[in-house]
Amino acid sequence: MASVPSLASTLQQQLADALTAALPEAGTADPLLRRSDRADFQANGILALAKKLKGNPRELAGQVTAALPAGELIEEIEVSGPGFLNITLTDKAIVETLAARYADAEGRLGVPLKAEAGTTVIDYAQPNVAKEMHVGHLRSAVIGDAMVKIMEFTGENVVRRHHIGDWGTQFGMLIQYLIEHPGALKHEGDAADGEAAMSTLNRVYKASRALFDSDEGFKARSRDRVVALQAGDPETLELWQGFVDESKIYFHSVFEKLDMEVRDPDIVGESGYNDMLEETCRILEETGVAVRSEGALCVFFDDVKGPDGNQVPLIVKKTNGGYGYAATDLSAIRNRVQDLKADTLLYVVDARQSLHFKMVFETARRAGWLGDGVKAVQLAFGTVLGKDGKPFKTREGETVRLEDLLDEAVQRATSVVREKAEKVGLSEDEIVENGRYVGVGAVKYADLSTSAVRDYKFDLDQMVSLNGDTSVYLQYAYARIQSILRKAGDAVPAAHPELALAPAERALGLHLDQFGEVLGEVASGYEPHKLAAYLYQLASHLTTFYDQCQVLSPDNAPEVVENRLFLVDLTARTLHQGMELLGIRTPERL
Repeated sequence: MASVPSLASTLQQQLADALTAALPEAGTADPLLRRSDRADFQANGILALAKKLKGNPRELAGQVTAALPAGELIEEIEVSGPGFLNITLTDKAIVETLAARYADAEGRLGVPLKAEAGTTVIDYAQPNVAKEMHVGHLRSAVIGDAMVKIMEFTGENVVRRHHIGDWGTQFGMLIQYLIEHPGALKHEGDAADGEAAMSTLNRVYKASRALFDSDEGFKARSRDRVVALQAGDPETLELWQGFVDESKIYFHSVFEKLDMEVRDPDIVGESGYNDMLEETCRILEETGVAVRSEGALCVFFDDVKGPDGNQVPLIVKKTNGGYGYAATDLSAIRNRVQDLKADTLLYVVDARQSLHFKMVFETARRAGWLGDGVKAVQLAFGTVLGKDGKPFKTREGETVRLEDLLDEAVQRATSVVREKAEKVGLSEDEIVENGRYVGVGAVKYADLSTSAVRDYKFDLDQMVSLNGDTSVYLQYAYARIQSILRKAGDAVPAAHPELALAPAERALGLHLDQFGEVLGEVASGYEPHKLAAYLYQLASHLTTFYDQCQVLSPDNAPEVVENRLFLVDLTARTLHQGMELLGIRTPERL
């Protein structure tokens, strides 16, 4: 089915055409249309136009009003103040537009696809091999996953990349320990158990670190092992692969708890660019982008200076011949632009790495790898804080494990679900399943409803609350609609454009019509919090609608019941689709 133009876009076009017809000397003019408390919409563009043409704004507003086509879209236009247009739409236009969205056979609610799809590589969810995932890994995973879903839904070609930390000095130490202690990686229990795998890796890491710090001979052998790893020694690579495979079992177990799909082909860690590093450095040096400084290969920037006033370089290759993170990141850019044909590179990375990526992007531009048709963007995110406003830690001051955090959220949410279970008639299996969906959804929504760059406080009590801006509030709104639809009996949702709408019906309908425009804005600006805000406002409009417009009242005429069922069903579909794009489930019964 073709996309459905929003009421705002249709009105915008009619106003623009009327401006051109009434004032041809003005050329193309923007009516500056926006939602208004005084009417459905307000157009403010005539004031600026009047200044440009040295005319009377109220007279110009009258001319534009007269040039608008007679039709079924506009109910009333009022010229207000110095030439503002307050515009009220017809109830019929609202219902007919929503009916077209409801009838979309593709289930897209009439949301258009991008006219020209590009290719975006999204770099997100980047855990480290042989290390447990902690609360600091949460935001990259959740924000990145939502952006993947939103951008794919709007028509972008998205390539997922998980740039895991799987290379470097620590692996020489770990591998050397394994060679000298065969069988250390074996663990008890199910080999596919992620927690058991990571427990084993932690044990091996701690033992190898203790030996590395206390035994100079082992330290020397470990450093030699790093050289063997980088050189591609078969035995060394085989043991390194064992660490990676064990870690992937763990990664998948955590991402499964997070209700998030991570596919093996999308995991391309630091090691994936190892064969490109030397060529990257050679190109940078030959083109003069990078220069030798005290034996290291560096890139300098006029605006990046240390406290002493001296320039702070981006180190691409270290004095000892080792490669810095920059070499890997620059090689990844070359691969993503030249091989994957990306025109946008989106990095969902902690804001504290902003300077690093600023220097990497600028270096890539100087080298010509980020040309005119390619952009690189860091979707920077802030820190997860505890209730005390400090970085989130355990009582012992340790970093909070991501698994523990998710387990506690699910436990709290299950208690909330259980309190309502008897009233709704949920089975024990449904309580457990819904508890998981509510708990994980609460964690994701708290993250996504905050502008990414801001820090936010992790407060589970608030996250699983039925009141306020929480995912639970939205999930209950969806479940409540499903309950109404189940109780409707023979009455079916059906649009009735001939009916007059109550104020709460109009407000709900106009907000429903904005879904596609909001998604377009979220996708282009990389701002998932705006989708969360839209969905919360939608649930709030629904609450007002319930208070003022009974759906299944015996006092309602059949067509009123059908029209209100249509409105709430479209609301449910919009909530479901929006929450799905945020990576959050909407249970049918809660």
